[in-house]
Amino acid sequence: MTEQSKSTFATINPATGRTVAEFPQIEGKEVDVRVQAAHLAFGEWRARSVEDRAAAVGRAGELLLERKEALAQIVTEEMGKLISEARGEVDLAASILTYYAKYGPEFAAPEPLDVEEGEAYLVSEPLGVLLGVMPWNFPLYQVVRFAGPNLVLGNTVLVKHAGICAQSALALEKIFQDAGLPPGAYTNLFVGHDEVSRIIDSRLVRGASLTGSEGAGAKVAERAGGNLKPSLLELGGSDVFLVLDGENLEHTVKAAAAGRLANTGQSCVAAKRFIVLDAHYDAFLDGLKSAFGRLVPGDPADESTTLGPLSSEGAAETLVEQIEETVRQGAELVMGGKRVDRPGAYVEPTILTGVEPGMRAYAEELFGPAAVVYRVADEDEAVALANDSEYGLGGTVFCADTDRARRVAERIETGMVWINHPTSTQADLPFGGIKRSGYGRELGHLGMREFVNRKLVRVLPPGTELHGIAG
Repeated sequence: MTEQSKSTFATINPATGRTVAEFPQIEGKEVDVRVQAAHLAFGEWRARSVEDRAAAVGRAGELLLERKEALAQIVTEEMGKLISEARGEVDLAASILTYYAKYGPEFAAPEPLDVEEGEAYLVSEPLGVLLGVMPWNFPLYQVVRFAGPNLVLGNTVLVKHAGICAQSALALEKIFQDAGLPPGAYTNLFVGHDEVSRIIDSRLVRGASLTGSEGAGAKVAERAGGNLKPSLLELGGSDVFLVLDGENLEHTVKAAAAGRLANTGQSCVAAKRFIVLDAHYDAFLDGLKSAFGRLVPGDPADESTTLGPLSSEGAAETLVEQIEETVRQGAELVMGGKRVDRPGAYVEPTILTGVEPGMRAYAEELFGPAAVVYRVADEDEAVALANDSEYGLGGTVFCADTDRARRVAERIETGMVWINHPTSTQADLPFGGIKRSGYGRELGHLGMREFVNRKLVRVLPPGTELHGIAG
């Protein structure tokens, strides 16, 4: 491998297109050394009490907040996130580490089982070294969502970050080091896709987690499955936003715009498909057009900017291509659909209507500031359209009648549904999807149930009669 091909981890400011820094990849024996170090660290780390491990993870959360402004500036420079949203991501990441520092020991405690004779209980034991393959759109939050609970549990983690977020990766590694984790307990890896497969193959690695694209997820799942190792996947989404009534429609529109445009629309759980009952469709569409039209593109580090760039030139090109092909296929372009006339990876806020099966925007995830709005006659049609998707991550139902909203929410085929609030995330709520959006759950108490040995311990008095032996 040449030096040029190794330097694929690079910070390219998407607001300007300027390359800020480059970082060489490692491969082969260099990777093996780090995997071995993580395995050796596992012996020391798991031997500590869960309270000690939790305290170190909690300290990492404190350091995130202490370094908040510097971290936010890194995230904004690397992937174009608005500076206010970058600060919010630091807060969210810190809240996750604080949550597991507080509740992790309780989640890891032995669980007694009700048996007629003797004693039985489950203990939660770590598996060992885990590999996390992480995305670029939330370079802090999505890493700690994987690392926090597993570190408290006693696993050690290897993190392969996205190529455009190298500075975030290094900053997080430094935070965990400064928080008191032993060398090798948390390790950043600047590696390519081929090395990911080789790491999963290693007998020292006991599981793999990926947040990212369907294609990458399928490869990780296949590799882990071939090695009989557990995996967790959080993949794409095409979340629905159902509008069932016209009560407080101004607030509903505001929530719809926020749900679509947070992180410039680059979120797996962003609202992407807006399904509106016929009686409220025109007013909703007019409101959404108005909200989208008020956005001001600019430098994401400027507090006054309300529309930042996409993460890269390639991301912007892909989104515009999806929009243009969908229009050629017969959809109506209500607004937007083009690049913003300024340097950087900017795309106009876009609304499409008349999107039908067979069109790209009907089936594909639009990762950026582009919304598809559908008109439906009734709840049954709304639910049928919501479920006519290969994805099943999250969804939103807006309705003043919360009992009605619950009934509809329970019919939607997703891993999460939020009522009267755009799909979101917080430390104490399980996060994950179904269908092509992946499998497994992170956060909440389930965040410590994916890479764990739930070992049964059965205790009977000496001399107990033998019975029920099976295998």
